[in-house]
Parts: sequence; C-alpha cells; structure tokens
Amino acid sequence: MRTDALLDTIAPRATDALLVIDVQNDFCPGGALAVPDGDRVIAPVNALIRVFDTVVLTQDWHPARHSSFASEHPGHVPFDSVMLEYGEQTLWPDHCVQGTTGADWHPDLSVDHAQLIVRKGFRRGIDSYSAFFENDHRTVTGLAGYLAERSVTRVVCVGLALDFCVRFSAEDARRAGFDAVVCEPACRAIDMNGTLRSAREAMHDAGVVLLGEASTN
Repeated sequence: MRTDALLDTIAPRATDALLVIDVQNDFCPGGALAVPDGDRVIAPVNALIRVFDTVVLTQDWHPARHSSFASEHPGHVPFDSVMLEYGEQTLWPDHCVQGTTGADWHPDLSVDHAQLIVRKGFRRGIDSYSAFFENDHRTVTGLAGYLAERSVTRVVCVGLALDFCVRFSAEDARRAGFDAVVCEPACRAIDMNGTLRSAREAMHDAGVVLLGEASTN
C-alpha cells in the first residue's frame, strides 16, 4: 500500500495516538534479533509520525542477564520455550541490553516528534511484549492512563515485530478500552512456526482492525 493511500485509509484524527513499537537496531538487519526486512518499516512509520498529534515510542530495554535470554538457561537455545513464574516464555538471543547500540533507535527513525517513550522489559525477572502490560498481564506500564488523560480513543500500532510486541500491544489497547488499529504495511513479522497467522487470528478475535498486509521476508 502506498504511503498516501495508507494515510487516507487511517484518516488520523485528534483523538488518535500512534504507537511506534521497538524500531531499534537489534530488531533490524544486522541486529541480535533481526526481524526480516525490519528496516523497511521506517519510511512508512516516519510518514505516519509526521501526521499524528500524539506519538508514543516503545523501547525494549533489558538489563544484562535478563530471564528471557536463552543464555540464562543452560541446555536451551534461542526460540525454545520455558516456564517461568508468570507462565510460558519464549527464549531469545541477548538483545536490546540497556545502554548498548543494539537498544538504540534505528538511526533513520524520526523520534523528535514523540512525546512519550515507554521502556519495557527492564525488570530482570519478567519479559514485556506489550506497551501496556508486562508478560504477567497484570503489571501495568502506565501507558493506558497517559493516553486516557490525553483524551485518546484510538491507538494505531506500527513497528516490530507484528506477531509479538505489536500483536500484544494492540490486544492490550483493546483490553484497556481503546479502539485499536494495526497498520501492517508499517510492520514486519518474525513468523516463527506460524506465529504470524496466530497473531492475526488473535487480533481479529480481540476486535483489532488490521489494515493492509505486512511482508514477512
């Protein structure tokens, strides 16, 4: 979908917020947990940033030796699953470690228009995909309250990765009482063992509106 057509379809309004999810070096080509073609979201994301009044960025921000890192679980490798105190957890390569280049925004991302940065995954013992809740689905980030006080009624989600952090952020936006849209041309997915299809089905079931269709390669 062309950028101008994308903007026409979304039709941004004053009560919208654009939620730009994890467009960081480690999720882009050459990064520790690169999403295929992750850097291709940057042009459409920047175009959207320019036309939204409320822009929020999320930043994966792990301490070293985070519990979601496969390196912390002897005998396991990245993309295995283990049970932690809060439930099943996918294990990842070490990524987006606080203060590292991998945790920085991609250098081409336009960040100056953002009013809020939500850092997630900073508690060593629990991972965080969603911009609204940690992975225990109880611990809040405070984003819902911020958006409510800004009179936001609809959240438009873009970024990385569609089948994990974008998915759970969109679902939790609905859970928090907002309308939610995922703009797929401004997202890319990992698509690990069918996770993209599962994510789309789950978002549909949660009442999330999916616009366009993202590439997975």
